[in-house]
Amino acid sequence: MKDPAEKFMPLAEEVADRARRAGLSVAAAESLTSGALSNALGAGHEASEWFRGGIVAYAEEVKRDVLGVTAESVTSAQCARELATGVARLLGADAAVAVTGVGGPEPADGAPAGTVYAAVTVRGETRSVHYRFEGDPSEVVHETVGAALRLLRDALPPVA
Repeated sequence: MKDPAEKFMPLAEEVADRARRAGLSVAAAESLTSGALSNALGAGHEASEWFRGGIVAYAEEVKRDVLGVTAESVTSAQCARELATGVARLLGADAAVAVTGVGGPEPADGAPAGTVYAAVTVRGETRSVHYRFEGDPSEVVHETVGAALRLLRDALPPVA
């Protein structure tokens, strides 16, 4: 399987084009993907101009203490939204994408393996999406990275 930077290069380029043309900076907060989402974003064209960085908040304490998550469950839409708004605030970004969930192979936090929540925030407008992916943990991670990149791309202003 290709690494995320290579596999998702076309999506990362679309995010880069939209962010750069709109003059928006982007950040990422990720749990489930352990840095794979930031890796893919950082490979986008001229990332130093628009990508502020990412925070891998794998431990629950990091989600809560660093990014301000208050959600009862860290596998929830509320958690994903709070991760996105928290990383945007912390890194001074106009837009942010965040993912949390259960990669598997076993259920966790009361959710089955493959349960994923993603959120995007752009200048204060935040929305979340729930996904259910099949496969082993690495497949769930790759599916999550692709879904998060598409969610971010679609939230950014289209290139005119």
